[in-house]
Amino acid sequence: MAAGISLMGKTPADYIERCYAGWLGKLIGVRFGAPIEGWTYERIRKVYGVLDGYIDAYPEHFAADDDTNVPLALLSALYDYTHTSDITPEQIGLTLMNYAPYEHGFFWWGGYGKSTEHTAYTNLREGIKAPWSGSVEHNGAAVAEQIGGQIFIDPWGLIAPGDPALAAEYAAKAASVTHGGNGIYGGMFVAAAIAAAFVEKDIRDVINKGLSVIPTDSEYKRMADDIIGFYDSDAAGDWVTAFTYIQEHWGYDLYPGVCHIIPNSAVMIMSMLYGKGDFTKTLCICNMCGWDTDCNVGNVGAIMGTMAGINGIEMRWRARVNDAFALSTLIGSRNYLDAPWCTAYIAALGYKIAGEAVPSQWAPFLKTSEFHCHFEFPGSTHGFKAYRPESGAFEANLAQTNEESASGKGSLKIAVGRINGVESFRVARRTHFRPADFHDSRYDPSFSPLVYPGQTLSVQVKAGSKGIKAALYALDANSGRILTGEEIPSSEEHWTELTYKIPAGSGICVDEVGISIYAETGRHSDILVYVDDLTAKGFADYTIDFNKERNELWSDHHREVSQFTYLRGIWHIERGRLIGTGAAFAETYTGRVEWGDIDFTAVVYPLFMETTQARAGISFRAQGAMRSYSASLSGGKLSLLKNING
Repeated sequence: MAAGISLMGKTPADYIERCYAGWLGKLIGVRFGAPIEGWTYERIRKVYGVLDGYIDAYPEHFAADDDTNVPLALLSALYDYTHTSDITPEQIGLTLMNYAPYEHGFFWWGGYGKSTEHTAYTNLREGIKAPWSGSVEHNGAAVAEQIGGQIFIDPWGLIAPGDPALAAEYAAKAASVTHGGNGIYGGMFVAAAIAAAFVEKDIRDVINKGLSVIPTDSEYKRMADDIIGFYDSDAAGDWVTAFTYIQEHWGYDLYPGVCHIIPNSAVMIMSMLYGKGDFTKTLCICNMCGWDTDCNVGNVGAIMGTMAGINGIEMRWRARVNDAFALSTLIGSRNYLDAPWCTAYIAALGYKIAGEAVPSQWAPFLKTSEFHCHFEFPGSTHGFKAYRPESGAFEANLAQTNEESASGKGSLKIAVGRINGVESFRVARRTHFRPADFHDSRYDPSFSPLVYPGQTLSVQVKAGSKGIKAALYALDANSGRILTGEEIPSSEEHWTELTYKIPAGSGICVDEVGISIYAETGRHSDILVYVDDLTAKGFADYTIDFNKERNELWSDHHREVSQFTYLRGIWHIERGRLIGTGAAFAETYTGRVEWGDIDFTAVVYPLFMETTQARAGISFRAQGAMRSYSASLSGGKLSLLKNING
């Protein structure tokens, strides 16, 4: 097959919406399954009865998870090297090395020979290239055939709509970086099933297309055929009986390692068959079975979301996610994302691979190099919330709508009920986080802001009721100050553009941006406001003052410096300075990966350089661990280094 040529010939007309639904399905499944990861069916049934919705007690923000960390990081290989099927396992392996922190966050670091990903990462670090790094031949089947080969694979199906063979070709290369054998076949199956779900209407056809790309004599295929055969012979249609069969013939006790792929894949296939194409029913069956729930339900959610489309996912599933999620990669400004941004990141590749131009209606909204909340996707919120700065009752509803728009077709509709005379509230999007914002330190997230001093905010606002004024603002987390623009009346007749340049300065960390709304109406009145196209553009202009930054304690084993992520080493603030030490290499990062043509100044104090090989300096234009420039002091000399693939 020629590189970059889609066998479809034409990308489905609803590709972008289904891509969005597929990624939302992934996010929903991971969050739904996370609280009971590792539980048994018996324990779930005893504690919760029959699952029919979220059971977590997480606050608004769900901490990072390896099921979402790794897929997007691996997919970046298509941006960093080539989007065609000429991409190699070695290049995808280098991509993993570039975006994964060294033995913290990102995925489970359970030890060499125990954690599949830790084993493969160590192999890569030691110069063992992919696909040998993840192979059965090098690591043994017990390590190579764990579940990660399929849980990290969803985007490779989303970039190949309607083309299971192409999706499987990409997925096999990506999975081979860390896995082998059945670990690769599981990745191929999931990616091919997602690709098929763009065009197939029956879940049985989706499963069959997924299985068509893997070897017929593989254990993965034998397992799947056995589960399908049981389903076909089950006149009662009882999934609990089917799961009992899985426990007896394909259960955890029959396979080595911490989390083998075969038992979990059996649960996935069974739940899709018995779910009969219904998104909610399928996810609930899959989660009830236990075992590696966030992984299984995440994969099934991606397949079912793609097949069902946006209208097939009940809003109660979407509302808790609110379009947003956290990651724990090396790139701090890519560690808080929204589903529309991810859809653009994925779908832009899909059109490139198919050799097609992005449809004109979507072209303005598939740009991922800038901060832009556009509300074009059905039901999208970009992680926005509405709240009152003061305490007290506040009733607000945020929803995407096509009733009004400043560009494209959609906007965010904010309805506030029963205000008394004068009301003020904020419509906000978070741009940075602290430990208190999360329930736990799942996979060690850390963040650099999405928006910075010196940049210009802009937004379009339209009033749906009288007496509305609005002003853009940015919240400085270090001081607690609200940096705000001019308050401007909002018209019911036309859209009003607000702009505000965040003041340049020292010691500022932009934690939140949004619109302050002021309403002056009658007693017990309702107010309505539409918001569209919130952007942040231009050059950042700021200085980091370490007297104002913080040593952040996420857990006993997870400590960070605010605004920074780190590759390796010990990093902390002491007496207003950032102190870093390391036995080998130690690097820390901040800022946005997209920046170019910038002036960057730092003062470096080498405190302890006992050997001539010791080095202290600054990195700039860093694109991760394997791509950067640096200036450093070593052996009494100044060295200028360019890091190309390590």
